[in-house]
Formats: sequence, structure tokens, C-alpha cells
Amino acid sequence: MEAKVDYYEVLGVDRDADARTIKRAFLKKARTLHPDVNKAPDAEEKFKEVNEAYSVLSDEQKRANYDRYGDPDGPGGFGGAGVDVSDIFGGFGMDDIFSSFFGGGASGGRAARTAGRDMGITLRISLAEAASGCTKTVAYDRLAPCDDCNGSGCAEGGHVTTCSRCHGTGRVVTVQRTILGQMQTQSECPVCHGTGHSIDHPCETCGGQGRTPNHETVKVEIPAGVHSGQSLKVEGYGEAGIRGD
Repeated sequence: MEAKVDYYEVLGVDRDADARTIKRAFLKKARTLHPDVNKAPDAEEKFKEVNEAYSVLSDEQKRANYDRYGDPDGPGGFGGAGVDVSDIFGGFGMDDIFSSFFGGGASGGRAARTAGRDMGITLRISLAEAASGCTKTVAYDRLAPCDDCNGSGCAEGGHVTTCSRCHGTGRVVTVQRTILGQMQTQSECPVCHGTGHSIDHPCETCGGQGRTPNHETVKVEIPAGVHSGQSLKVEGYGEAGIRGD
């Protein structure tokens, strides 16, 4: 069975490309195609194609199926036994993740949110699994610490400094003269995008954020006797903040 789309060609990488090369190629294309920064009529459709290619090639099982059968779900288009991830709380999804990655979070003149957010999923298990306990592997997308700069946002030799435009406040004040007198308005600083800091040599992979969209998996230990609606906390796997915040 031949795939309708060559995911390697979409990302512009060789078939033997490693995970880091695939991620870098994805981010490079995503930056130019995401609807938040590209207003071309076909930008959204191309971005979805790039995102689909990355979602397959960044997942080891899906990539193996795609390489062998031409379909990420395996022979006959049927996926293996997996986890039913039916909901991402708070509207999380790759589109929301990219909106944050491209500077979302500041509004009304307030400083941008730099801390990461908790993430959650609804996980369905069988009655037998609830009684005896089990281990589930969950695949999901999040903003994770950047591998290339270890979350600092700085390229080699780069430094974080207080923004010279807003002096660390993350916002700028504009004064306008009107017939009623002077009026002041506050808005996000266009230099530091509301963070209050700037980098002289930002990391090319994350653009100085110290985090990048990433598709990953986490093993969740379900204890015996778990009941419906119970919450389980897994530390360190939520959304990464900007430059480690």
C-alpha cells in the first residue's frame, strides 16, 4: 500500500533522519506556515499537512508502521491497542499549543504569562484494570523544554538581559493627545513580547522561548482500587514555561 502523502517529503528530511532532525525541520516549516504568522490562503492547509507529517514521524510506532506498510495505523489501517485519550482539559491541542508558542498569553496591556500550565487527559480503563491496577502509556502534545538550549532560550554565547524598551515590565505606555487632553494606553512590549527580558543570541530552534511543541509519551501507573473520576498527578509532564519559568 502506498501512502497518499510522503511525510518525509513534506518535512524535507531523509527517510533515515533522526528524531531531532525531524523536529527541527517541523519547527522551521511550522514557523512560516502557521496561520498566526502567515496570512496566505493556503497556509492553514499546508500547516495541517506539516503537523500531520510530524505527528506520524515523531511517534516511533506510527513511523514504523508508516515505513513498513505506508500507513501509520499499520496493515489494513488498524492501529494497535492504545489508550483512549478522549479529552484535553482547557482546550489543549496542537493548535492551542502553537498559539502559545507564537506569543499568545498577553492581553489588555498585562505582562505575558510565562509559567507553564498543568495539562490533563481523561483516561478510560476496564473494570478489571481498575480493580487490579495497571500501567498505561499516554501519547500527547505539549510545549516541552527545548532540547537544543536546555530550556534557557539562548544560543551558545547568548545572554538574557532586561528589556531596554520596557525596562522589565513587559508592557509599554503610549501617550496620545486628544481634544480631551492626554490619554495613556498600555500594550505588550513589541521587543520582549511581554516577558520583560530579551536575549542577544536566541536559540534558533525555539526562537528564545526555551520550549518547543513536542509529541511525547508518558507512562502512568494506575493504582489498584482506583475509582471513576479520581485524579492522578504526574510531576514534570505539563506545559513547560518560557525559559524555565
